[in-house]
Amino acid sequence: MNTKSLDAAKERIPNIPLLINVVARRVRQLNRGQRPLLKPDTPQTPNLDIALREIAEGKLTAEIAFKSESAAEGNVITL
Repeated sequence: MNTKSLDAAKERIPNIPLLINVVARRVRQLNRGQRPLLKPDTPQTPNLDIALREIAEGKLTAEIAFKSESAAEGNVITL
């Protein structure tokens, strides 16, 4: 795991449990074949590092939606 990306992702999403959930969901999406939102450093870059970089670079955000609200469009993981 790239600690620089982790620290940068923590700055974007300071709530650690929320960050863990967002990263876990994104890694599952990448494992199922969804394309990364940025170019990986190498073809062997782990999906965990890709997800952390996506968050760190602001390509992926999180939103907590209540039942009465609809999810925003774009690259948002709704919890």
